[in-house]
Amino acid sequence: MLLPLLQIAAEEAEPSKVPFFICGGAFAAWAIVLFLVGMRSQAFPGSQTAERGVIAVSVVLMAAAMFTAVITA
Repeated sequence: MLLPLLQIAAEEAEPSKVPFFICGGAFAAWAIVLFLVGMRSQAFPGSQTAERGVIAVSVVLMAAAMFTAVITA
């Protein structure tokens, strides 16, 4: 009777790390895409508006990865 209660308590004590894996993976994939596109195009991102967009997406993905790392720690 005590073993199932201990298992339930252990499962509830540790939060799922899936949100961090998703956000961290998306951030890593974004970095790879930026590298590939940047290496192929000398004029990347092309305009100041596009540059700000790339920076904004990067900051949002970074903040999401950091936030999920903290809440799932």
